[in-house]
Amino acid sequence: MNRRFWVYIEQEDGKAHQVSWELLGVARRLADEIKDELEKTGDTALVEGVLVGHQMDEVAREALHFGADNVYVVDDPAAKHYLNKPYTEVLTHLVKKHQPEVMLVGATTLGRDLAGAVATSVGTGLTADTTHLAMGSPKEGQPKLLMATRPAFGGNVIATILCRNHRPQMATVRPRVFPMPSRLAEAKSNIIHEDITITPDMVNAEIVEIITKKGSDVKVDYADVIVAGGRGLGNAKGFELLQQLATELGGVVGASRACVDAHWISYDHQVGQTGKTVRPKLYIAAGISGAIQHKVGMQESDFILAINRDPNAPIFEIASMGIVGDLYEVIPSMINQIRALKEAQHVH
Repeated sequence: MNRRFWVYIEQEDGKAHQVSWELLGVARRLADEIKDELEKTGDTALVEGVLVGHQMDEVAREALHFGADNVYVVDDPAAKHYLNKPYTEVLTHLVKKHQPEVMLVGATTLGRDLAGAVATSVGTGLTADTTHLAMGSPKEGQPKLLMATRPAFGGNVIATILCRNHRPQMATVRPRVFPMPSRLAEAKSNIIHEDITITPDMVNAEIVEIITKKGSDVKVDYADVIVAGGRGLGNAKGFELLQQLATELGGVVGASRACVDAHWISYDHQVGQTGKTVRPKLYIAAGISGAIQHKVGMQESDFILAINRDPNAPIFEIASMGIVGDLYEVIPSMINQIRALKEAQHVH
């Protein structure tokens, strides 16, 4: 028997969202975590992608390069643009046909809309905005279930949620919560075209016009360097200083929710439970106390430098390096030293 770990491959205008590849990496890890059960039963674990759209073969091939064993493709001109009802009906049909054990969906605007509808349609549970996923046994000797962990009650509680009696076990995951897997040079797996036609009765809405809004220039979630500010900045003007440092480092500016709520900076910059999840190579937290709601959005950064006047600030608990001091003294000094190093390199 095949035990299937599914990932919904999200696409828009024929381009896949990177969270889909991140989730394929997670699905592979989850499949590996039940190897002991597979050895006993002789079953096989398959990591599979599900893709709905029009002229999607290029995206499907890319999914194979990120580790999918199979990709199920539903190709229909009526599915070129996302609509909840037809996409939900297509995925419901596929779930009932193939009986996946686990299904992961990106917690994007589209993914959140779709995942809840599919879970309701097939009568299963859904854990939203998970921060950790593992296959584990609730009690010794029992089959492993998907253990989906997420913050609850405003981040004051970390809850691990199980779906014991219904399948698939579903979870949504925000972009950048998990690392991007390595792209495989060769892809020898299968693209399976499903014969499903989207009929007029499956469509209860019509796209009259697509108005494209210019995207934000701030790409916090996929930045390699982030210089983030918190309440300790004192005012909106402090972000001008952070921007100088970010510019010198080739990075972008981030912010805690307190700064966004105070209208010091736009929401595009917000990092944390109610903002973006990030995993940069360098995260500089300036004047950020380190409440759990912020930490869950940036604690997987490769290197965290915390700058805070309070030596007991919680941010120091997860920092790779901490500086206890006034950010208005520390950051100008950092900028000057970086510029001096650049100048020295230029001279030589």
